[in-house]
Amino acid sequence: MFEIIKSGGWLMLPIILCSIGAMGIIAERLWSLRRKKILPPELVSQVWKLSREKKLDDVSLRHLKNSSPLGCILAAGLSNSHHGRRFMKECIEESGRMVVHDLERFLNTLGTIALITPLLGLLGTVFGMIRVFSSLMEHGIGNPGVLAGGISVALITTAAGLTVAIPSLIFHRYFERLVDEYVVNMEDEAVKLIDILHGDREDG
Repeated sequence: MFEIIKSGGWLMLPIILCSIGAMGIIAERLWSLRRKKILPPELVSQVWKLSREKKLDDVSLRHLKNSSPLGCILAAGLSNSHHGRRFMKECIEESGRMVVHDLERFLNTLGTIALITPLLGLLGTVFGMIRVFSSLMEHGIGNPGVLAGGISVALITTAAGLTVAIPSLIFHRYFERLVDEYVVNMEDEAVKLIDILHGDREDG
């Protein structure tokens, strides 16, 4: 394996660094974007129960805000629920934008890795072909070993770049879709809470 990397030339170094970065981001996002961590089950019903029992004080709202992204959005709405339905919804939307920004952390970097690693591989291909033609001009076609060395650089860097780019692109698309799904679910839960609270007050 080391000989293959070595024969790929100096461009293998940034490709390897990109692969390490991509693996780190993928592992971190898989851990951070777990559904039960983003959308704890029965959270809205628990919040509604606390609201009915008049136990939503500053301490419980702070705990709710720090518990999960959904909790952060709900806490933003609950802390401003006395200002009316419209203002409560605006606070939820503002908090939601910050939550989405956190959920999308490192995804731009992962997308950049998926984009540049094939280009690094292509650059290695160009350098390899330059090496091939330079050896042709210097030695003619009588030394196949020199030609093979240039061709191997071209093929190895191209393969390495694609090997990093393909899974990076797959996971980038997957995480983007996952975040979009979470956003829709959080919006549904927040609207549900608004309807419950203000519907209950209207009934009262």
